[in-house]
Amino acid sequence: MSWYHYVFGAVLILASIIITVVVLMQEGRSQNLSGAIAGGAETFLGKSKGRTVEAKLEKITKWLIVGFFVIVLAAFLVFLFIG
Repeated sequence: MSWYHYVFGAVLILASIIITVVVLMQEGRSQNLSGAIAGGAETFLGKSKGRTVEAKLEKITKWLIVGFFVIVLAAFLVFLFIG
């Protein structure tokens, strides 16, 4: 195996770990519903802050997954044409 096999493998493993951590940091969708039913003791600022953090985490997740897809596609093309 060539050096680029190891490089692509290491980058993909690292990217998958980072994606997993970012996804686990996000709140579940069911928490929003239970907060609405229970009456929600959070203040307006607390809700606003939580939404911005959630929005940033969702945006980071989307960009990480796009990057992961690009890396996988690049690895496939390199392995296909270079061997």
